[in-house]
Amino acid sequence: MFEHELETICARVEQLDDCDKRLLIAVAGPPAAGKSTLAELLVDKLNTKTNGAAALVPMDGYHLDNAVLDQLNLRSRKGAPETFDAEGFLSLISSIAANEGDVHYPTFDRSNDCTVPNSAKVVADTRLVVVEGNYLLLDAPIWSQLKDHFDLTIFISPSLQVLEERLIQRWLEHGFDQSQAEVKAHGNDIPNARTIVEGSTKADLQFTGG
Repeated sequence: MFEHELETICARVEQLDDCDKRLLIAVAGPPAAGKSTLAELLVDKLNTKTNGAAALVPMDGYHLDNAVLDQLNLRSRKGAPETFDAEGFLSLISSIAANEGDVHYPTFDRSNDCTVPNSAKVVADTRLVVVEGNYLLLDAPIWSQLKDHFDLTIFISPSLQVLEERLIQRWLEHGFDQSQAEVKAHGNDIPNARTIVEGSTKADLQFTGG
C-alpha cells in the first residue's frame, strides 16, 4: 500500500535533508482519505532509512473537550475546524519547529472519546517529524500559519464521491443501517471533507490515494 507515494516522498525528503535542521513534513487530507495510514507508513520507512530519527505527531490531540463542545453547541460538528484548539496546535508546531528541547503534546483516546494531556512527546534529537491531520493546509485564520513551519507538504484525497462511499461505509461498520449511515455521514463527515478538499492550499505533493 502506498509504495509509489512513499518512494516519491522519501526522494523529496532526501533532497531536503540537512542534519543540522529538523524537518517537518505535513500529511493532510480529509477523513477516509488514507492520510493516517500514509503518515504511519512514512514514519516507518523514514526510520528504516535514518536509524530511528523520525516521529509521528497527530493533530487529533487538539480536539476540544466534549464539555466545551456542549457549551458551544458544537458536539454534533465534532471534527470540524472550529471544534479543535487551533491556537494550541499552532503553538505545538512552532515549538517542535524551534527544536529547543523535548516537547510534550496531547493525544486522543478514541475508545473514551477524549484527549489525554501530555501523553506523548517529541524528543530533542528527533530529526524528522511527520505531522498528520485534516486541517494542516486549511486556508483559514490560525490554520494558515501552520504552513510556515512545514518543510514539505503532502495532500492526499480521492474524489468526493469515493470519500462519500468510504465515510458511509465507516458508519455501516459501526452497526448503523444504510439510512442512518447516510445521515451520519452527510450531517458532519462529508461537509468536513468538502471543507478540506475545497479550502486547503496546494501541497508540494498531491496524491489521490486510490
